[in-house]
Amino acid sequence: MKTQLAVGVRELVEHVLRSGDLVMEFTGSSRAVEAIRIHQRIQYSRPDGYVPEVSVSRRVETDDFVLEIGGRIDGVFAGPGPPVVEEIKTTRRSLEESVRSDNPLHWGQAKVYAFLYGVDRGIGDIGVQLTYARLDTGATREVRRQFTLTELSAFFDELVACYLRWASVITQWRRERDTSLGDLSFPYATYRPGQEDMAQTVERTIRAGGRTFIQAATGIGKTMAVLFPAVKTIADGGSDKIFYLTARTTGRLAAEKALDELRTRGLRLKRLTLTAKEKICFTPDGACNPEECDYARGHFDRLPEARRAMFQDDAWTREAVSAAARRFRVCPFEFSLDLSLWADAVIADYNYAFDPQAYLRRFFLEETAAYTFLVDEAHNLVERAREMFSAELGKQPVLDLRRAVKDALPALYRRLGRINRWMLAARKRCEETAAPIADRAPPDDLLPLLREFLQAAEQWLEKNVKSPFREALLEFYFASGNFLRVADQFDEAYATCTEALPHDLRLRLFCIDPSRQIGEAINRCRSAVFFSATLAPMDYFKTMLGCDHADDLVLPSPFPAENLGVFVCDRVSTLYRHRDRTKAEIARILQTFVEHTCGNTLLFFPSYQYMRMVLEAFRSAGAGTDVIVQEPGMNERQREGFLGRFETDNPRTLVGFAVMGGIFGEGIDLVGTRLSAAAIVGVGLPAVCLERELIREHFASRLEQGFEYAYMYPGINRVLQAAGRVIRTETDRGVVLLIDQRYGSEHYHTLLPGHWSPVTIRGHDEFCRELRSFWDN
Repeated sequence: MKTQLAVGVRELVEHVLRSGDLVMEFTGSSRAVEAIRIHQRIQYSRPDGYVPEVSVSRRVETDDFVLEIGGRIDGVFAGPGPPVVEEIKTTRRSLEESVRSDNPLHWGQAKVYAFLYGVDRGIGDIGVQLTYARLDTGATREVRRQFTLTELSAFFDELVACYLRWASVITQWRRERDTSLGDLSFPYATYRPGQEDMAQTVERTIRAGGRTFIQAATGIGKTMAVLFPAVKTIADGGSDKIFYLTARTTGRLAAEKALDELRTRGLRLKRLTLTAKEKICFTPDGACNPEECDYARGHFDRLPEARRAMFQDDAWTREAVSAAARRFRVCPFEFSLDLSLWADAVIADYNYAFDPQAYLRRFFLEETAAYTFLVDEAHNLVERAREMFSAELGKQPVLDLRRAVKDALPALYRRLGRINRWMLAARKRCEETAAPIADRAPPDDLLPLLREFLQAAEQWLEKNVKSPFREALLEFYFASGNFLRVADQFDEAYATCTEALPHDLRLRLFCIDPSRQIGEAINRCRSAVFFSATLAPMDYFKTMLGCDHADDLVLPSPFPAENLGVFVCDRVSTLYRHRDRTKAEIARILQTFVEHTCGNTLLFFPSYQYMRMVLEAFRSAGAGTDVIVQEPGMNERQREGFLGRFETDNPRTLVGFAVMGGIFGEGIDLVGTRLSAAAIVGVGLPAVCLERELIREHFASRLEQGFEYAYMYPGINRVLQAAGRVIRTETDRGVVLLIDQRYGSEHYHTLLPGHWSPVTIRGHDEFCRELRSFWDN
């Protein structure tokens, strides 16, 4: 059976003929709209007999392929004499320069259109006209050439032959992939308890094109349980491409490890780890143009060879992409984006699927294919979504930019002055109220000022002139554009938050409820699986992620219940107003916990401030332990140093002080005796602030669960994530201590995992006995 392929004219021409430098020139947000307007104006100005927007297509059949090629011609002069096919291109460059460049992509596209038009109508000679139009002035220049159908046919056949050579590589590869998928079996002798149920649920969801939420304990093998059935569906078209979406490096590494494991069992699958541009760029201080970056110079000349070389391997990790990019001297980020077109699985941050500023438009802008989203650690997506769909501006960047452009761009200076005056007035309002202000309407009087700024900034930025202030101008341009984009989405799920800071103003369009927009983003895929160890309560996550009617699966812990001891101290308050009074008592409880624990311990707190209060009291008690403390803003080396202290054979008891919801509160894997205990002080509630209160009010009025949605549910997930650091495998043993009066209430008790059997402690001696009993047994 012949392989069926479809390609657009532009895609065909660019794949074969694109060459030269990578040049990331600025193009304004209004360019597409302006280009359409100019196209229409030119088309309307043409004489009688001119036909705009002419669809053409051709079916090419070879021994192995049936290739459908199609597109739409901007217009055809169909009067007396040979017809002329017109291709219209808009530009900011001078018309003379545009004509002189003799752009092979522009002429290639026009010539293919001319061939498709001529062969369809049996025309021997046909004209081709390129019309260049200036976006700023509307002025035009036309270049016309005459071709015979024989010449165009030879050009077309050469393009198709070149494209099919690459298509044959892809087709042969897919046959090998599908054969390996048909033979692929689960990589372990047996499934862990619950793992097979999870895998079957994932497969059913993908084949049905559904949405499913899965809660399964850490250590069950969730990554393999989603990836194994997901890749199996590729062979029969159940999924065209898998996007494994994660918020943390640990999630990326787990996915890579699982696919490596399947590879040792015979899997052939091209998979790409997509890395952010700022992390993979070789010249971070240079612009993406041939003058400032050697990897941009001649990028497209070397890209095909780099792509062919990369295709010799299946694992396109960050390291592999970087190594190939250096070898062939291509831009590593653009190279990875090109590879994503041919990858069967893409491992990437949430942003690349959900963030309106960063999502992969090459896949998701128009009608989607049968894509599968596997959303790792899905409990993180709620807060990440709020950030994605919010927007923020500050006053200080406006002031700094205004000073920088004063002499060079006086018109822009004046527009920034109007924005600055608006922000001064807003800051004065906050100072008068002595508190942040929330408005349930957008700042309508600011929006026209931002639009005026964008229009003026675009006119200068599109000239792509180097200047000391260009980066600052670009940064505020994009921030303003995002602010206006979010303002267009503003509805009852938004609020405008204004806060006076020392010498600054924070203005934010805050997304209170991201469910509508995250739900729309989920529609970019055919099937989606959300999975985590903590999705409690399930209805909260379904609602917040715009999937109210999704299926769900809650798997019990597969580990022996007797391996985990859970203790609750509900006689001490950790409320903010009581913390100074109770810090010494909490330090004594923690001291007892550490003294009677066999191994390393992590102590979690709801904030750095509270952690330091108890830390001081803990140290003053004279604990004979080694203490390490999480600090704000730790870099990767410092994080690794912190975790590296958790060894299996530490000569002295190691106690780590950390914060819930932070870098050590989830996503770390301290197996066995590297971590034997965790104590959680408090119920993890986010700090009371203007934005949290807006969430509370919003869900109180809609679901009568304001406190739960704003504070309780996010807090309990922090608690459960921190507690989940203790038991990582079926042989791990350890203890968890929860300290807070509220754990004694029914409301909180019902949120704890069903497989826990918490023991409430009433005094020091009882606590010591219970801990000794657990470890002795």
